Amino acid sequence: MKKERFILDTDPGIDDALTILYALASPEVKMEAITIVNGNCPMEQGTINALSVLELMKTTHIPVAKGMARPLLLPVINAEVTHGKTGLGYAELPAPMIKPDPRHAVELIRDLVLQDPGELNIVAIGPLTNIAMTVRLYPEIVGAVKHIYIMGGAINHCGNMTPQAEFNIYCDPHAAHVVFHSGIPFTLVPLDVTYQVLLTGSDLLKIEECNTPISDFIVKSSRYVMEYLSESQEVMGCALNDPLALAAMFQPDLLTMQHLVIDVDPNEGVSMGKTFADFYNYDKKKENGFAALDVQARLFVERFLERMTYISQ
Repeated sequence: MKKERFILDTDPGIDDALTILYALASPEVKMEAITIVNGNCPMEQGTINALSVLELMKTTHIPVAKGMARPLLLPVINAEVTHGKTGLGYAELPAPMIKPDPRHAVELIRDLVLQDPGELNIVAIGPLTNIAMTVRLYPEIVGAVKHIYIMGGAINHCGNMTPQAEFNIYCDPHAAHVVFHSGIPFTLVPLDVTYQVLLTGSDLLKIEECNTPISDFIVKSSRYVMEYLSESQEVMGCALNDPLALAAMFQPDLLTMQHLVIDVDPNEGVSMGKTFADFYNYDKKKENGFAALDVQARLFVERFLERMTYISQ
């Protein structure tokens, strides 16, 4: 079986950390590197989180590179209220012993993609600042990236940062605009589907029964965001936003996709960061990306739960 190879571009909060675990638990994929961007937590803290999760899993051979610490144009935004002070909710991990790769994330992305043109995917589960900077500085990667899977946006769903905008896109809509129009094929996995895939309290109890450091981490981190979503948005569970974007790469049967003209409003105003799709193609443009519009929600959660239980043994 040929594995899908990818770079994980991430802002390690809770569901980002779960995505790292999901990748390591999935024999269908090979994570070549992790690149860090500002988002759920500051970039420096996100780097610590990624390294600590890799140490927890004893997979310290995977390089982690620091990336962009701020958006292209806008002020820094973080999500401490959603992910906690360190970005990992109630979970506490030891400070990592391993160090990040000396290269900047943009340089690492360039190096890996150009080393094997057409072979590497990017799974982008934070703001798209690192990817946009790579496109701008090294445009030769445009024809070399196999595909980008993006957790972000809200097409027919309300936003979770503003009434119209989802967090990752809102943090850096200018970067999203660059990526959407770069020519790199991409799939957008928006809130329309990610808010359907909820890890419930009973699911966490099954993981908790494993009683290992890994299960303890999954439960304590997930409970934090579960409490936040129930109190603030009446979402009853831990939304597996980022793991679903990874699943889009190697479990596409779970998702209903549509090839569309996809764009974002980068302009200041009430709709800044709003992603939208031109379903009727009013402007007669060529479709530039796929959007996931429906999901077999419980089937995905069950697959995720099975793998989290397995690695927690």
